[in-house]
Amino acid sequence: MFGSSKAQVAMEYLIIIGFVAVITIPLVIIFQTHSQETKAEITSTQIYHVSKKIADGAETVFYLGEPSRLTIKSYFPEDIASIQLGNNEIVFRVRTRNGIDDVVVYTPINITGNLSTHQGVHYLNIECRGDYVWVSD
Repeated sequence: MFGSSKAQVAMEYLIIIGFVAVITIPLVIIFQTHSQETKAEITSTQIYHVSKKIADGAETVFYLGEPSRLTIKSYFPEDIASIQLGNNEIVFRVRTRNGIDDVVVYTPINITGNLSTHQGVHYLNIECRGDYVWVSD
């Protein structure tokens, strides 16, 4: 008589653990997916703001004339694959879960330069060189 109740208690525990696992595993998967999507959105937004700062600084020094120079402090997030400056545009290529995405900001002036892609704080030098603007870190 006592062996039967012990088996029933053990079976009830197994059912409860199985029910909790059935609920918990999908929630963990949904959380992971959502957090990765949010991280990608935050990275794209940060990069867009950095690009706008560069474009605004380039316009400022270009319209002030040749000896003009400006230094801006910007934070580069991780997952930047490459940065291209040229053809009146700033292009950040970003690694995402789905591949590579481009964040592009256009400028009315000719902009060129060389920026490193490592994560962290960068001090960007923006300087007018006559008919174009040079950007470096």
